[in-house]
Amino acid sequence: MQKASATHLASTGNQAIAAKDIKLLVVDVDGTIAGKSNTLSKAVKQAIAAVQARGIQVAIATGRMYCSALRFHQEISSNLPLLAYQGAWIQDPANQKIHRNLVVSRKIAHQLLDYFEQPQLRSLLSVHFYVNDQLYVRELTRETQIYAERSGISPIAVGDLREALTDEPTKVLALSDDIDVINKLLGNLRRQYTPAELYLTTSVATFFEATNATANKGAAVRYLAEELLGLQTANVMTIGDNFNDVEMLEYAGIGVAMGNAPAEVQAIAKWVAPSVEEEGAAVAIEKFLL
Repeated sequence: MQKASATHLASTGNQAIAAKDIKLLVVDVDGTIAGKSNTLSKAVKQAIAAVQARGIQVAIATGRMYCSALRFHQEISSNLPLLAYQGAWIQDPANQKIHRNLVVSRKIAHQLLDYFEQPQLRSLLSVHFYVNDQLYVRELTRETQIYAERSGISPIAVGDLREALTDEPTKVLALSDDIDVINKLLGNLRRQYTPAELYLTTSVATFFEATNATANKGAAVRYLAEELLGLQTANVMTIGDNFNDVEMLEYAGIGVAMGNAPAEVQAIAKWVAPSVEEEGAAVAIEKFLL
């Protein structure tokens, strides 16, 4: 449902139903609760605290590393496991229990690296391998340094990334400032790998991301809601802004896309909030849950 239909949604009384039924709110980080400032606004924090005071639990589902997302989890005082790496890594900060670490096979990781290192691509991409919640890179490119600064992590430069594959990676990421390069990469590799072999997505237009075929935010939210909390899809609200959020927006009883989301993502949402810079997550929380 698009912005134009939001008034109708409110007038049908669905807000009251949502407030009663929703027991779990899951939010993305970048582009959803954190914008250019890389911090949470006062309005977003207040809205999240208000729903928690009403007994609604709040969790984070992000493409970020677990260690990078932890500060947001702590800032919203969540007492639930953190869904990181598109849901491939689910860990409870309270007791450090890792519920899931779904990895990309070593064979496929090597194949992806071979693909990225083709002469026509090598100079265009910064390649990241995430192994045991550490980031390994070939070299510290400008793109990697910007990424690391925003993420608050320290990349490990190894030269030959094959040296990082003693263990299987949780995620493989390729960065390029050229959006066309990322789009072509995504299209080509989706023809090479079926959804049963690899989950491929973009979290921002310049990030190509690959995880285990069974790892996506929708599956992670389902696991959290149904397996850990005993809830159903009607009890869940999710908010996200990009293609890696699609599965969790589709799964939730109420899936809200941000105003800064691509049109294709907005199209599958129940409602479209204002943009992240307009504190759209707080607006959505107020509308449906407060």
